[in-house]
Amino acid sequence: MAVEIKRVESKSQLEQFIQLHYDLYRGNKYDAPNLHLDEVRTLSPFLKHTNPAFEFCDTEYYLALRDSRVVGRVAAIINRRYNEQWNRPCVRFGWLDLVDDEEVLRALLTAVEDFGRRHGMKEIIGPLGFTDMDPEGMLIKGFEELGTMATIYNYSYYPQLMEKMEGYEKDNDYVEYKLYVPKEGVPEKFRRVAELTMARYNLHVTKITKKDVFGPRQYGQRVFNVINRTFENLYGYSQMTQRQIDEYIKRYFNFLDFELLCLVEDWNTPDHDLVGVGITIPSLTKALQKCHNGRLFPFGWWHLIRALKFKKTDVVDCLLIGVLPEYRSKGANALLFYDLIPIYQKYGFLWGETHVEMETNGKVQSQWSYLENELHKRRRCYKKAL
Repeated sequence: MAVEIKRVESKSQLEQFIQLHYDLYRGNKYDAPNLHLDEVRTLSPFLKHTNPAFEFCDTEYYLALRDSRVVGRVAAIINRRYNEQWNRPCVRFGWLDLVDDEEVLRALLTAVEDFGRRHGMKEIIGPLGFTDMDPEGMLIKGFEELGTMATIYNYSYYPQLMEKMEGYEKDNDYVEYKLYVPKEGVPEKFRRVAELTMARYNLHVTKITKKDVFGPRQYGQRVFNVINRTFENLYGYSQMTQRQIDEYIKRYFNFLDFELLCLVEDWNTPDHDLVGVGITIPSLTKALQKCHNGRLFPFGWWHLIRALKFKKTDVVDCLLIGVLPEYRSKGANALLFYDLIPIYQKYGFLWGETHVEMETNGKVQSQWSYLENELHKRRRCYKKAL
């Protein structure tokens, strides 16, 4: 029977859209399913306090049905801020999930392409979210590696099907590294560079508490100011608005272990300007897998607490690592790990997972040579002219 495409127009249809991922990946050992509440907050236009990205994004969601059964989903997104910033009139496809069926993928992508054409777009790109803070890139290598809450996991048939889609080609590849925590001490290169950086440039590690995030020095705001500047020229990035920053501060700083948060400040400046940020957390993947359909109740909350508070995991996720461009050559990156590696050792973490990095970002990847490492995942964004 032919594939039918339906636009999501109600809360019940949005629930079907969200539920599909849980159904497709139930029991998978590598997928990190998002919390249901987070998916609703991100995707729902029906809530009173909607995702701030709706202020500058136009979107539609689509379900693919065969024999009245949901067999696929996709989001069509036009990020007007990104398009204007990069002078790139494009529509994004994201939240792509489907059964192993070429016809289903073609129907879903056609729906996004048509949405883009109706709005005057010249190109389709993806998988991407509303902004760079959403998961991005289709996994093309590393299907038997543990996923993270900040990235997309997909089955190996996804890229196989994408290769059959007419007109689609590679736009950008991301890589991810597995970094092994040294059994003891800080690697000599990190130690030497960090100590030289402190002495020569008067850069120093700062540790904060939850009170400091919202206190007089507004560290929460300053962290995201650094992230905005650090990522401003990277693929797919659009500057976060103040409302987005406020939302991320409320959402994420409430559950961070501040010992695993490292900040670097320039003490040559009167206000000790923040120049580097390292936000890391214990891996939540195994805990999220135990939250049935992404729900915290009845027992999901306990598994998350065990991972966050008691560090019942061998893995630490490097969620956001950012250093202002003018400070990268001064060794500010080394200061982050000079501080964090002894903490990882204390907690018993065996290895860390980097966030996605553009494959062309050699400067970032060169710092991993100080540690035993493995390039174990690759993911791709595709493009097609409309």
